[in-house]
Amino acid sequence: MANNKLAIIGGSGLYDVEEFKERELLDLNTPWGKPSDQILKTNYKNKEVYFLPRHGRGHFINPSNINFRANIDALKQLGVTDIISVSAVGSLKEDLPPGKFVIVDQFIDRTFARNKTFFEDEIVAHVSMAHPTSSGLMNACEEAIKKENIEYQRGGTYVVMEGPQFSTLAESNLYRSWKADVIGMTNMPEAKLAREAEIRYASVSMVTDYDCWHPDHENVDVQQVIKVLLDNAAKAKNMIKNLIEIFESHIDPKDPTNNCLDVAIITAPEKRTQKTKDKLKTVAGRILKK
Repeated sequence: MANNKLAIIGGSGLYDVEEFKERELLDLNTPWGKPSDQILKTNYKNKEVYFLPRHGRGHFINPSNINFRANIDALKQLGVTDIISVSAVGSLKEDLPPGKFVIVDQFIDRTFARNKTFFEDEIVAHVSMAHPTSSGLMNACEEAIKKENIEYQRGGTYVVMEGPQFSTLAESNLYRSWKADVIGMTNMPEAKLAREAEIRYASVSMVTDYDCWHPDHENVDVQQVIKVLLDNAAKAKNMIKNLIEIFESHIDPKDPTNNCLDVAIITAPEKRTQKTKDKLKTVAGRILKK
């Protein structure tokens, strides 16, 4: 248990956790380039924790330009075993008003302009994404949210769209017809890459607005969203502090993420070049050494 390390990936409005007083900013490189920003290393309640702002501090990275592969590889380099994604989303349901949190358990990936796998050259791997989030981490998120008396929903489907533009009304109504719960721009391919790297992943979505299907929100604009973003971020920081204290107690040693590459790589060993194995040494070194 002592080897479990938690990382928080913060989305819109969550660029830092000021309560983390012991601070070291790490500047990492990966075979895929540099991550979104320096990674904050901290020690909170005697636990080593990492924080990465997905859009960079000051929010300068477009959702489609986030280097998701570098982000995940860098966290894996640091020994991270568990990631909690915190994201701002639009609501696709009347009973998910602004300010409510959703512990996401499913995704519909509608992105098309992103690099979605570490296994792009020579070595082919097919990981299961049937259950893309970790049940143990979701339990930890639920406990941490309850402690803050935050309104939340356990379980929900997150539609991941390309962006940076918001949806058309026709798109919004289409996603509602699919019974999806929330819509955002960043959890894919992040969740897929975390699975390929055998890092357990959970997603907490913070609703900032109803998507444009709602007559009161048909002209969603950034200024309307900012106040809710800031309120949500304050609640999220308290949730994160709770999570750090409890997440290890919820880890499932039988989580399918832990060894998913054992049954994922299909490429014959003699076809795996040293160059590609070196490129993948962080995310897949455990299995490629065999």
